[in-house]
Amino acid sequence: MKKKLTFPTAFTVLFIVLILAAGLTYLVNAGAYAKLVYDLDNQVFIETFPDGTTRELEGTQKTLDELGVSSDIAKFQEGSINKPIAVPGTYEKVKANPQGIRELLLAPIQGVYDSIGIILFVFIIGGVIGIINESGAINAGIAALSRVTKGHEYMLIVFVTFLVALGGTIFGLAEETIAFYPILMPVYLAAGYDAIVCIAAIYMGSSIGSMFSTTNPFSVVIGSNAAGINFTQGVSFRLIGLAVGFIITTLYIVRYANRISKNPEKSLVYDLSDEMNAHFKKESKEVEFTPRRIMILIIFILSFVVMIYGVSNLGWWFEEMTALFLVSGVIIGIFAGMGEKIFINTFIAGAADLMGVGLVIGIARSINIILENGLVSDTILYGLSTMVSGMNRNIFVILMMFVFMILGFFIASSSGLATLAIPIMAPLADAVNVPRDVIITACIFGQGLMSFITPTGLILASLEMVHVTYNKWLRFVLPLLALITILAIFILLLEINI
Repeated sequence: MKKKLTFPTAFTVLFIVLILAAGLTYLVNAGAYAKLVYDLDNQVFIETFPDGTTRELEGTQKTLDELGVSSDIAKFQEGSINKPIAVPGTYEKVKANPQGIRELLLAPIQGVYDSIGIILFVFIIGGVIGIINESGAINAGIAALSRVTKGHEYMLIVFVTFLVALGGTIFGLAEETIAFYPILMPVYLAAGYDAIVCIAAIYMGSSIGSMFSTTNPFSVVIGSNAAGINFTQGVSFRLIGLAVGFIITTLYIVRYANRISKNPEKSLVYDLSDEMNAHFKKESKEVEFTPRRIMILIIFILSFVVMIYGVSNLGWWFEEMTALFLVSGVIIGIFAGMGEKIFINTFIAGAADLMGVGLVIGIARSINIILENGLVSDTILYGLSTMVSGMNRNIFVILMMFVFMILGFFIASSSGLATLAIPIMAPLADAVNVPRDVIITACIFGQGLMSFITPTGLILASLEMVHVTYNKWLRFVLPLLALITILAIFILLLEINI
């Protein structure tokens, strides 16, 4: 009897992409732009040339004007632009640095080191989830939530998608959503849905919000600063896109959810349903929703409220978020009345459950490391920018979106893409009489669309959280990707012609 072929795991997919990325460093000419960074302590600019030499320049607006960088000096002085930006017109070929076997083997290790902040955050979240599970609070909460939403289970999809999209558009809620999956998976399974519905509500909510950013500091604000414009320019069009995109996405997810709730065999992950239920679905027996268990869930929910406030208002990042949930886990353990040994063993077991997720995050980062060290990212940017220069303005903005979509594969960081590409693309927009705010919109639209599917982003780590393979996700999301792409093109043409 022949063994049934199965789609490879997230690890195999990432290693295939990693090998292809290394191969690209042999096929694409190495090249680089000069990079400009502002030294806050000495209030000067440091320009680093492609050959590695540097020079010090006055920290003034005149320096930026002479270099053709359209950003406002105030944005550098206040720290809004704190990453090296590419200097227009400075691209040149450099000595090739192809990534061989040694670099290929070391890249995943370096990727884990580079991603240790988010990986540790994931482990701590896993430990806290383990503590809450052991307390019985999740079982009791799911039972109570099921009673409240009975007959209106679709509201779970609408509510979660809306909240996550709101976080995405306001402050770029993305990696933080990793914490939601272990909590919400049992809820969606209890409602008669599957893992695809859970990941779609969380991941697509975040992606739609980030794609149609309004005040997201990591994309639209940094990009606008790099282009020398106010981030509020073009925000009305992005708000229209956000509203319509949210409606399209929510209806798409609800339609799928209703179909599988009526006929579970139509689920894209029906063959994995037994495994899903064994791992995530809680026992059907009634668990009393005691005041102690209510308090445990309140503490956990308040941790997210504090996290959101810290990220959006206090400049928190993974160190602070990890510390927050570590403290939260200890407090929850005390409220649950756990002994020290039970607490430690449960916490470690919960963290161990997310070991695979942490490794996926590190390996995904290794792909970007290979491309950066291979000196091909700037070459790809240069080639794409040359391709779109001098076009009809309507064709230009559409192609710009697809250019940023391609760049989004090679540069997964929204702030990294903005600081590298916007200084190069903004002058091209001037040449074809396109407002610079349209370039910002094209940038976040392109990277947003790529985030739906790119293995170098967060999707594989998210899929690993819910034990879904990449091919199942592609089957679900590609029609939605087509719909949102059409919407994005419409919004871009609207913005440029009104």
